Amino acid sequence: MKKLTTKLMIATAALVVVAGAVSAQTQTMKASIPFEFRAGNRVMAAGTYRIENLSPRIGSPLFRLLNVESGGSIAVLPQAPVDPKEGWTAGNAKLLFACAGGNCALTELWSGSGRYAYKFYGPKLGKNETAVLREIPMQPAKGE
Repeated sequence: MKKLTTKLMIATAALVVVAGAVSAQTQTMKASIPFEFRAGNRVMAAGTYRIENLSPRIGSPLFRLLNVESGGSIAVLPQAPVDPKEGWTAGNAKLLFACAGGNCALTELWSGSGRYAYKFYGPKLGKNETAVLREIPMQPAKGE
């Protein structure tokens, strides 16, 4: 009986550690995006967004963007993991948008930690068109 109790205590402790690690990985971030933008196949309104990494729950990279004011949301699947941009420092989570011709699109997301940022499909540019990159900082969402 004593061995069984010890094994159950060890198993419980292991579950607590795993649950804590998953909880840390699914931390919700927030960002104020002052312009309309495209994410995936949808146009999203300017506003305050909650950004949640759903990857630990499903096993592959997937992010949900939720507009706090309107309730509109989209889940976006990144194209590929990439190295964070030069100059991006740990603890400074970022969203990167490519803006051209008055339209902006989410092109990259970095949580501020981890080895990779995630790249999303950006806008297709015309021959003589260039995109301006706009960085939007993210902060941990409080009370979540």
